[in-house]
Amino acid sequence: MKFTSTAGYIATQDLTTAVNAAITLERPLLVKGEPGTGKTELARQIAASLDVPMLEWAVKSTTKAQQGLYEYDAVSRLRDSQLGDPRVSDVGNYIRRGKLWEAFAAPQRVVLLIDEIDKADIEFPNDLLQELDRMEFHVYETGETVRAAVRPIVIITSNNEKELPDAFLRRCFFHYIRFPDAETLARIVDVHFPGIKKSLVEAALAQFFEIREAPGLKKKPSTSEVLDWLKLLLAEDLDASDLRRDPREALPRLHGALLKNEQDVHLFERLAFMARRG
Repeated sequence: MKFTSTAGYIATQDLTTAVNAAITLERPLLVKGEPGTGKTELARQIAASLDVPMLEWAVKSTTKAQQGLYEYDAVSRLRDSQLGDPRVSDVGNYIRRGKLWEAFAAPQRVVLLIDEIDKADIEFPNDLLQELDRMEFHVYETGETVRAAVRPIVIITSNNEKELPDAFLRRCFFHYIRFPDAETLARIVDVHFPGIKKSLVEAALAQFFEIREAPGLKKKPSTSEVLDWLKLLLAEDLDASDLRRDPREALPRLHGALLKNEQDVHLFERLAFMARRG
């Protein structure tokens, strides 16, 4: 099974190499990078490229590792026992499978996405060490051991909000998605907006990279944000000449798609003020 770029996703050579290395080693692929660089979409495109199903486990700050394995609904069992429900004789009726169990039980290879693992408590990765390494876990309520019928392709994403434990990192194949250069970004734009005027793309990307490199910018706009911006430019039927900006003007056209906090808006307003004074 070899992953390649798809019709809707441009993958660089080093990214495809990382994905295929993780598949060969049968280790989870840990993907880091700026928000909006396509980490989550990568898992979906791997599933599409390999023509296999995908399961997605979106991690939140309150998510516990146990939820990925299974949850035992003791409250419902107690209530049913009080009502005389015959189902209480089988504890399995009150076991809810998590995403890892679903992936392990699948009759064919699947892609399992554990999205934004760094949102959870620091112990979360440690609590999944053995399960992801051995691809099995024990269900204490029923006494059964769940083993992966076919080892899933595990993709784990992180926005680097907190450091992950060394023991967890040792079990993963790591790849950092670098922000695409102008050429790669132009190819990505062409995939999403086929037939877009080359002059508009060149002017928009030149302005986009100028914004990204502005000193003091708190949040650099990402790939997903430049795609949103271009969609708006097309909707407004703007062309390259409409994007030409006098340095004394405060903000780029439709800047709300690119600048996502008031500090960055104020930064460009100050730069424009300084240009007017100069």
